[in-house]
Amino acid sequence: MPSVTHDDAPLLADLMPWSVASPRLGREWPAAPDAASLKARWDALLKADGPGREALFRPTRSRTPYSAVGQLPGQGGGTRKLARASGPCPEPVRVLFAPFDEQWLIPDQRLIDAARPELWRVADERQVFAVEAGTARAGAAADHPVGPPLLATSLLPVLRTGRVRPLYRRPGAAEPNLAPGLTDHLAARLGQGVSPADVLAWATAVARPARAGLAVPLTADPEVWERGVAVGRRMLWLMRRDGERPKLPGGRRPYVRAPLPSRPSAVRYDRDEEALLFDEGRVSPVPPAAWDFEAGGVRVLEQWCAARTEPGEPGTLAAIRPAAWPQTWTSELLELVTVLALLAELRPRQVALTGSAVPDPITAAELRAAGVFPVPSAARRPASVLDAHEEGPEGQLALI
Repeated sequence: MPSVTHDDAPLLADLMPWSVASPRLGREWPAAPDAASLKARWDALLKADGPGREALFRPTRSRTPYSAVGQLPGQGGGTRKLARASGPCPEPVRVLFAPFDEQWLIPDQRLIDAARPELWRVADERQVFAVEAGTARAGAAADHPVGPPLLATSLLPVLRTGRVRPLYRRPGAAEPNLAPGLTDHLAARLGQGVSPADVLAWATAVARPARAGLAVPLTADPEVWERGVAVGRRMLWLMRRDGERPKLPGGRRPYVRAPLPSRPSAVRYDRDEEALLFDEGRVSPVPPAAWDFEAGGVRVLEQWCAARTEPGEPGTLAAIRPAAWPQTWTSELLELVTVLALLAELRPRQVALTGSAVPDPITAAELRAAGVFPVPSAARRPASVLDAHEEGPEGQLALI
Protein backbone atom coordinates (compact mmCIF):
# COMPACT_ATOMS: atom_id res chain seq x y z
CA MET A 1 0.00 0.00 0.00
CA PRO A 2 1.51 3.41 -0.91
CA SER A 3 2.45 5.65 1.96
CA VAL A 4 3.55 9.21 2.56
CA THR A 5 5.90 10.77 5.07
CA HIS A 6 5.16 14.06 6.76
CA ASP A 7 7.68 15.69 4.39
CA ASP A 8 5.44 14.69 1.45
CA ALA A 9 2.24 15.83 3.13
CA PRO A 10 0.53 19.12 2.25
CA LEU A 11 1.20 22.03 4.59
CA LEU A 12 -1.54 23.67 6.60
CA ALA A 13 -0.31 26.99 5.14
CA ASP A 14 -1.45 25.78 1.71
CA LEU A 15 -4.65 24.03 2.80
CA MET A 16 -5.84 27.09 4.81
CA PRO A 17 -4.01 29.81 2.89
CA TRP A 18 -5.23 33.01 4.58
CA SER A 19 -3.55 33.59 7.90
CA VAL A 20 -3.03 36.51 10.25
CA ALA A 21 -0.39 37.03 12.89
CA SER A 22 -1.78 36.73 16.41
CA PRO A 23 -2.91 40.05 17.92
CA ARG A 24 -0.22 41.68 20.06
CA LEU A 25 -1.41 43.56 23.14
CA GLY A 26 1.85 45.28 24.02
CA ARG A 27 0.79 45.69 27.68
CA GLU A 28 -0.71 43.32 30.22
CA TRP A 29 -3.47 45.33 31.82
CA PRO A 30 -6.15 45.44 29.03
CA ALA A 31 -6.71 41.68 29.55
CA ALA A 32 -7.66 39.85 32.75
CA PRO A 33 -9.34 36.65 33.94
CA ASP A 34 -12.35 38.71 35.15
CA ALA A 35 -14.24 41.58 33.52
CA ALA A 36 -14.78 43.62 36.71
CA SER A 37 -11.04 44.18 37.14
CA LEU A 38 -10.83 45.56 33.61
CA LYS A 39 -13.51 48.15 34.32
CA ALA A 40 -11.71 49.14 37.54
CA ARG A 41 -8.43 49.47 35.64
CA TRP A 42 -10.09 51.67 33.03
CA ASP A 43 -11.54 53.90 35.72
CA ALA A 44 -8.15 54.20 37.41
CA LEU A 45 -6.53 55.12 34.09
CA LEU A 46 -9.06 57.85 33.33
CA LYS A 47 -8.81 59.32 36.84
CA ALA A 48 -5.13 59.99 36.23
CA ASP A 49 -4.07 63.05 34.28
CA GLY A 50 -1.13 63.93 32.07
CA PRO A 51 2.09 62.12 32.98
CA GLY A 52 0.24 59.91 35.47
CA ARG A 53 -2.12 58.60 32.79
CA GLU A 54 0.76 58.03 30.41
CA ALA A 55 2.74 56.10 33.03
CA LEU A 56 -0.22 53.88 33.87
CA PHE A 57 -0.90 53.30 30.19
CA ARG A 58 2.63 51.95 29.56
CA PRO A 59 3.44 53.41 26.13
CA THR A 60 5.26 51.51 23.40
CA ARG A 61 6.47 52.54 19.97
CA SER A 62 3.14 51.32 18.58
CA ARG A 63 0.78 52.91 21.10
CA THR A 64 0.83 55.94 23.38
CA PRO A 65 -2.08 57.90 24.88
CA TYR A 66 -1.70 60.21 21.88
CA SER A 67 -2.08 57.54 19.18
CA ALA A 68 -4.91 58.17 16.70
CA VAL A 69 -6.60 54.92 15.72
CA GLY A 70 -10.04 53.77 14.64
CA GLN A 71 -12.64 51.55 16.24
CA LEU A 72 -12.24 47.84 16.27
CA PRO A 73 -14.74 46.26 13.86
CA GLY A 74 -17.97 45.40 15.62
CA GLN A 75 -16.91 47.04 18.90
CA GLY A 76 -17.92 50.26 20.61
CA GLY A 77 -14.60 51.63 21.83
CA GLY A 78 -14.00 55.35 21.42
CA THR A 79 -11.72 56.98 18.86
CA ARG A 80 -10.63 60.13 20.71
CA LYS A 81 -6.99 60.07 21.66
CA LEU A 82 -6.73 58.32 25.00
CA ALA A 83 -5.00 61.32 26.58
CA ARG A 84 -8.35 63.16 26.29
CA ALA A 85 -10.70 60.18 26.67
CA SER A 86 -13.55 60.04 29.17
CA GLY A 87 -16.58 57.88 29.78
CA PRO A 88 -17.20 54.27 30.77
CA CYS A 89 -15.05 51.31 29.88
CA PRO A 90 -15.89 49.61 26.59
CA GLU A 91 -17.70 46.39 27.43
CA PRO A 92 -15.06 43.63 27.82
CA VAL A 93 -15.25 40.66 25.48
CA ARG A 94 -14.25 37.04 26.00
CA VAL A 95 -11.02 36.01 24.22
CA LEU A 96 -8.65 33.06 24.18
CA PHE A 97 -5.68 34.61 25.99
CA ALA A 98 -3.47 31.51 26.26
CA PRO A 99 -3.94 27.85 25.29
CA PHE A 100 -7.21 26.73 26.92
CA ASP A 101 -7.33 29.95 29.00
CA GLU A 102 -10.39 32.08 28.29
CA GLN A 103 -10.03 35.60 29.69
CA TRP A 104 -11.51 39.07 29.09
CA LEU A 105 -10.22 41.94 26.97
CA ILE A 106 -11.11 45.62 26.65
CA PRO A 107 -11.89 45.76 22.90
CA ASP A 108 -10.36 49.17 22.24
CA GLN A 109 -7.73 49.55 19.54
CA ARG A 110 -6.17 52.48 21.39
CA LEU A 111 -4.96 50.01 24.04
CA ILE A 112 -3.62 47.30 21.72
CA ASP A 113 -0.36 47.50 19.80
CA ALA A 114 -1.49 45.26 16.94
CA ALA A 115 -5.19 44.37 17.13
CA ARG A 116 -5.42 42.71 13.68
CA PRO A 117 -8.77 44.27 12.63
CA GLU A 118 -9.10 41.73 9.81
CA LEU A 119 -9.70 39.04 12.44
CA TRP A 120 -12.34 41.10 14.25
CA ARG A 121 -14.19 41.65 10.95
CA VAL A 122 -14.78 37.93 10.47
CA ALA A 123 -15.39 37.00 14.13
CA ASP A 124 -18.96 35.83 14.76
CA GLU A 125 -20.84 32.93 16.32
CA ARG A 126 -20.13 30.66 13.33
CA GLN A 127 -16.42 31.35 13.00
CA VAL A 128 -13.71 28.94 14.13
CA PHE A 129 -10.15 30.17 14.52
CA ALA A 130 -7.36 27.63 14.08
CA VAL A 131 -4.22 28.69 15.94
CA GLU A 132 -0.75 27.23 15.59
CA ALA A 133 0.23 26.33 19.13
CA GLY A 134 3.98 26.59 18.73
CA THR A 135 6.43 24.12 20.21
CA ALA A 136 4.39 20.93 20.54
CA ARG A 137 6.87 18.08 20.59
CA ALA A 138 6.85 15.75 17.62
CA GLY A 139 6.89 12.01 18.16
CA ALA A 140 5.67 12.06 21.76
CA ALA A 141 4.61 8.77 23.30
CA ALA A 142 0.92 7.89 23.28
CA ASP A 143 0.70 8.23 27.05
CA HIS A 144 2.40 11.63 27.18
CA PRO A 145 -0.28 14.35 27.14
CA VAL A 146 1.44 16.87 24.88
CA GLY A 147 -1.20 19.19 23.50
CA PRO A 148 -2.13 19.37 19.83
CA PRO A 149 0.03 21.62 17.63
CA LEU A 150 -3.18 23.10 16.24
CA LEU A 151 -5.67 24.70 18.62
CA ALA A 152 -9.20 25.84 17.77
CA THR A 153 -11.44 28.42 19.37
CA SER A 154 -14.72 30.21 18.74
CA LEU A 155 -13.33 33.25 20.57
CA LEU A 156 -10.95 35.81 19.14
CA PRO A 157 -7.46 34.44 19.93
CA VAL A 158 -4.79 36.72 21.39
CA LEU A 159 -2.20 34.02 22.07
CA ARG A 160 1.51 34.70 21.82
CA THR A 161 2.00 31.76 19.49
CA GLY A 162 1.82 31.08 15.78
CA ARG A 163 -0.46 32.34 13.08
CA VAL A 164 -4.24 32.41 13.19
CA ARG A 165 -6.22 30.79 10.36
CA PRO A 166 -9.97 31.54 10.34
CA LEU A 167 -12.07 28.72 8.89
CA TYR A 168 -14.15 31.28 6.99
CA ARG A 169 -13.03 34.40 5.13
CA ARG A 170 -16.30 36.25 5.66
CA PRO A 171 -18.90 36.47 8.44
CA GLY A 172 -21.80 34.04 8.45
CA ALA A 173 -19.63 31.04 7.57
CA ALA A 174 -19.22 32.39 4.04
CA GLU A 175 -16.29 31.58 1.75
CA PRO A 176 -14.24 28.84 3.42
CA ASN A 177 -10.57 29.63 3.98
CA LEU A 178 -9.46 26.56 2.05
CA ALA A 179 -7.43 26.09 -1.10
CA PRO A 180 -9.89 26.49 -4.00
CA GLY A 181 -10.95 23.07 -5.26
CA LEU A 182 -9.67 21.21 -2.20
CA THR A 183 -13.00 19.91 -0.90
CA ASP A 184 -14.08 18.85 -4.41
CA HIS A 185 -10.85 16.90 -4.90
CA LEU A 186 -11.12 15.23 -1.50
CA ALA A 187 -14.77 14.36 -2.11
CA ALA A 188 -13.92 12.78 -5.46
CA ARG A 189 -11.09 10.70 -3.97
CA LEU A 190 -13.05 9.66 -0.87
CA GLY A 191 -16.34 9.05 -2.63
CA GLN A 192 -18.29 11.15 -0.11
CA GLY A 193 -19.09 14.75 0.69
CA VAL A 194 -16.45 16.81 2.47
CA SER A 195 -17.31 20.02 4.33
CA PRO A 196 -14.93 22.80 5.46
CA ALA A 197 -15.57 21.67 9.06
CA ASP A 198 -14.47 18.13 8.09
CA VAL A 199 -11.18 19.47 6.73
CA LEU A 200 -10.51 21.43 9.93
CA ALA A 201 -11.45 18.44 12.08
CA TRP A 202 -9.06 16.18 10.16
CA ALA A 203 -6.27 18.78 10.37
CA THR A 204 -6.82 19.19 14.12
CA ALA A 205 -6.46 15.45 14.64
CA VAL A 206 -3.42 14.80 12.44
CA ALA A 207 -1.40 18.05 12.06
CA ARG A 208 2.26 17.50 12.91
CA PRO A 209 5.31 19.78 13.00
CA ALA A 210 7.41 19.65 9.84
CA ARG A 211 10.43 21.57 8.57
CA ALA A 212 8.35 24.17 6.76
CA GLY A 213 5.45 24.46 9.24
CA LEU A 214 2.58 22.18 10.17
CA ALA A 215 2.09 19.19 7.87
CA VAL A 216 -1.37 17.71 7.38
CA PRO A 217 -1.17 14.19 5.92
CA LEU A 218 -4.27 13.54 3.80
CA THR A 219 -5.77 10.17 2.94
CA ALA A 220 -8.19 8.87 0.32
CA ASP A 221 -9.10 5.90 2.52
CA PRO A 222 -12.73 6.59 3.55
CA GLU A 223 -12.53 4.54 6.75
CA VAL A 224 -9.36 6.25 7.97
CA TRP A 225 -10.75 9.66 6.96
CA GLU A 226 -13.95 9.10 8.92
CA ARG A 227 -11.97 7.96 11.96
CA GLY A 228 -9.77 11.04 11.83
CA VAL A 229 -12.67 13.43 11.32
CA ALA A 230 -14.48 11.87 14.30
CA VAL A 231 -11.42 12.36 16.53
CA GLY A 232 -10.96 15.91 15.26
CA ARG A 233 -14.60 16.85 15.80
CA ARG A 234 -14.35 15.59 19.38
CA MET A 235 -11.21 17.68 19.88
CA LEU A 236 -12.85 20.75 18.37
CA TRP A 237 -15.85 20.37 20.65
CA LEU A 238 -13.64 20.09 23.71
CA MET A 239 -11.43 23.02 22.73
CA ARG A 240 -14.30 25.31 21.76
CA ARG A 241 -16.49 24.28 24.72
CA ASP A 242 -19.73 25.39 23.07
CA GLY A 243 -23.08 23.73 23.61
CA GLU A 244 -23.36 20.94 26.15
CA ARG A 245 -20.62 21.06 28.79
CA PRO A 246 -18.13 18.16 28.87
CA LYS A 247 -18.24 15.76 31.82
CA LEU A 248 -16.09 12.94 33.10
CA PRO A 249 -17.76 9.72 34.30
CA GLY A 250 -18.93 9.60 37.89
CA GLY A 251 -16.09 9.00 40.36
CA ARG A 252 -13.61 10.77 38.07
CA ARG A 253 -15.18 14.20 38.14
CA PRO A 254 -13.13 16.88 39.91
CA TYR A 255 -14.65 18.58 42.95
CA VAL A 256 -13.60 21.12 45.55
CA ARG A 257 -12.73 18.91 48.53
CA ALA A 258 -11.56 21.80 50.76
CA PRO A 259 -12.66 25.42 50.15
CA LEU A 260 -10.22 27.55 48.20
CA PRO A 261 -8.84 30.53 50.15
CA SER A 262 -9.93 34.01 49.15
CA ARG A 263 -6.43 34.82 47.92
CA PRO A 264 -4.37 31.67 47.27
CA SER A 265 -0.66 32.46 47.24
CA ALA A 266 0.69 29.14 45.99
CA VAL A 267 -0.55 26.30 43.82
CA ARG A 268 1.01 22.86 43.74
CA TYR A 269 0.09 19.43 42.45
CA ASP A 270 0.14 16.27 44.58
CA ARG A 271 0.64 13.48 42.06
CA ASP A 272 0.09 10.67 44.57
CA GLU A 273 -3.21 12.12 45.77
CA GLU A 274 -4.16 13.47 42.32
CA ALA A 275 -4.97 16.78 43.98
CA LEU A 276 -4.49 20.42 43.05
CA LEU A 277 -3.65 22.35 46.23
CA PHE A 278 -4.29 26.08 46.63
CA ASP A 279 -2.66 26.67 50.04
CA GLU A 280 -5.17 24.83 52.24
CA GLY A 281 -7.74 24.56 49.40
CA ARG A 282 -8.02 21.28 47.53
CA VAL A 283 -9.43 20.18 44.18
CA SER A 284 -9.47 16.48 43.26
CA PRO A 285 -9.33 14.18 41.49
CA VAL A 286 -7.05 15.90 39.00
CA PRO A 287 -5.51 13.10 36.92
CA PRO A 288 -1.80 13.36 36.10
CA ALA A 289 -2.70 13.46 32.41
CA ALA A 290 -4.59 16.72 33.00
CA TRP A 291 -1.81 18.29 35.11
CA ASP A 292 0.91 17.26 32.63
CA PHE A 293 -1.04 18.38 29.56
CA GLU A 294 1.09 20.83 27.59
CA ALA A 295 0.45 23.36 24.86
CA GLY A 296 3.10 25.59 23.40
CA GLY A 297 5.69 23.89 25.62
CA VAL A 298 4.10 24.79 28.98
CA ARG A 299 1.71 23.02 31.34
CA VAL A 300 -1.75 24.39 30.64
CA LEU A 301 -3.11 24.05 34.19
CA GLU A 302 0.00 25.52 35.77
CA GLN A 303 -0.14 28.54 33.46
CA TRP A 304 -3.89 28.98 34.05
CA CYS A 305 -3.45 28.98 37.84
CA ALA A 306 -0.47 31.35 37.71
CA ALA A 307 -2.51 33.89 35.74
CA ARG A 308 -5.01 34.01 38.63
CA THR A 309 -2.71 33.81 41.66
CA GLU A 310 0.41 35.80 40.78
CA PRO A 311 0.01 39.46 41.82
CA GLY A 312 0.56 42.23 39.34
CA GLU A 313 3.41 44.67 39.75
CA PRO A 314 2.54 47.12 42.55
CA GLY A 315 1.47 50.53 41.33
CA THR A 316 0.42 49.28 37.90
CA LEU A 317 -3.03 48.75 36.44
CA ALA A 318 -2.27 45.01 36.23
CA ALA A 319 -2.16 44.98 40.05
CA ILE A 320 -5.90 45.72 40.15
CA ARG A 321 -7.38 42.27 40.70
CA PRO A 322 -10.34 40.69 42.51
CA ALA A 323 -10.24 41.07 46.30
CA ALA A 324 -11.22 37.40 46.61
CA TRP A 325 -11.18 34.32 44.38
CA PRO A 326 -14.42 34.45 42.31
CA GLN A 327 -16.68 31.42 42.24
CA THR A 328 -16.70 31.58 38.45
CA TRP A 329 -12.97 30.78 38.44
CA THR A 330 -13.62 27.60 40.39
CA SER A 331 -16.24 26.51 37.86
CA GLU A 332 -13.87 27.30 34.99
CA LEU A 333 -11.07 25.36 36.70
CA LEU A 334 -13.20 22.24 37.13
CA GLU A 335 -14.24 22.38 33.49
CA LEU A 336 -10.66 22.90 32.34
CA VAL A 337 -9.49 19.83 34.27
CA THR A 338 -12.28 17.87 32.58
CA VAL A 339 -11.38 19.14 29.11
CA LEU A 340 -7.69 18.35 29.48
CA ALA A 341 -8.37 14.87 30.86
CA LEU A 342 -10.72 14.07 27.97
CA LEU A 343 -8.27 15.44 25.39
CA ALA A 344 -5.48 13.35 26.90
CA GLU A 345 -7.67 10.27 26.46
CA LEU A 346 -7.84 11.01 22.73
CA ARG A 347 -4.06 11.01 22.39
CA PRO A 348 -3.73 7.26 21.58
CA ARG A 349 -6.33 7.63 18.82
CA GLN A 350 -4.35 10.56 17.40
CA VAL A 351 -1.13 8.57 17.50
CA ALA A 352 -2.88 5.70 15.69
CA LEU A 353 -3.66 8.13 12.89
CA THR A 354 -0.26 9.83 12.70
CA GLY A 355 2.22 7.36 14.17
CA SER A 356 2.76 5.72 10.79
CA ALA A 357 2.21 6.74 7.21
CA VAL A 358 -1.41 7.25 6.21
CA PRO A 359 -2.84 4.78 3.68
CA ASP A 360 -3.71 5.88 0.15
CA PRO A 361 -2.09 9.28 0.63
CA ILE A 362 -3.07 12.49 -1.10
CA THR A 363 0.25 14.27 -1.52
CA ALA A 364 1.16 17.85 -2.27
CA ALA A 365 2.31 16.65 -5.70
CA GLU A 366 -1.12 15.17 -6.39
CA LEU A 367 -2.80 18.43 -5.40
CA ARG A 368 -0.48 20.32 -7.74
CA ALA A 369 -1.33 17.95 -10.58
CA ALA A 370 -5.04 18.46 -9.86
CA GLY A 371 -4.67 22.27 -9.98
CA VAL A 372 -5.47 22.77 -6.29
CA PHE A 373 -1.88 23.92 -5.70
CA PRO A 374 -0.37 26.42 -6.05
CA VAL A 375 -2.97 28.46 -4.22
CA PRO A 376 -3.96 31.71 -5.98
CA SER A 377 -2.36 34.73 -4.34
CA ALA A 378 -5.81 36.26 -3.69
CA ALA A 379 -6.65 33.32 -1.42
CA ARG A 380 -3.79 34.35 0.87
CA ARG A 381 -5.17 37.86 1.29
CA PRO A 382 -8.21 38.84 3.40
CA ALA A 383 -11.55 39.14 1.65
CA SER A 384 -13.09 42.59 1.35
CA VAL A 385 -15.54 42.85 4.25
CA LEU A 386 -17.48 46.11 4.09
CA ASP A 387 -20.75 45.14 5.75
CA ALA A 388 -20.46 47.43 8.78
CA HIS A 389 -19.40 51.02 9.34
CA GLU A 390 -16.15 51.48 11.21
CA GLU A 391 -15.36 54.79 12.85
CA GLY A 392 -11.87 56.08 12.14
CA PRO A 393 -9.54 58.13 14.37
CA GLU A 394 -11.15 61.13 16.08
CA GLY A 395 -14.55 60.13 14.71
CA GLN A 396 -13.58 60.32 11.02
CA LEU A 397 -15.04 57.95 8.45
CA ALA A 398 -12.91 54.85 8.14
CA LEU A 399 -11.90 53.96 4.61
CA ILE A 400 -11.32 50.20 4.32
